[in-house]
Amino acid sequence: MAQEFGGLLRKAREDKGLTQAELAQRAGLQPSAIAHFEAGRRSPSLDNFRRLADALSVTLDYLLGRETEPASAGPVAEQLLRDFARIAAKDQDTVADFARMLAEKGKPRKGDK
Repeated sequence: MAQEFGGLLRKAREDKGLTQAELAQRAGLQPSAIAHFEAGRRSPSLDNFRRLADALSVTLDYLLGRETEPASAGPVAEQLLRDFARIAAKDQDTVADFARMLAEKGKPRKGDK
């Protein structure tokens, strides 16, 4: 299972044009952890599994080998992820808070049609 996961992780990372270091930064992990996962030497915790899927914009099922094609968030979302990865870590929380605020602003309120 670890080796199959490692191959799928590597494929998803390469499909996104990311280095191991870039994926590690997006997922909040060490680059050495990504190398271990891809080589099948270690398996991620559930929390890290989710982080990797989110960082790659794929489903957990894809990384488990239960889906043959990764889900795509679309070109705009892909560009946003690339831009977000280039933002300084200390500013990423501010950007995430702003995005959540905008998402909430767009939700219909109770009683609105």
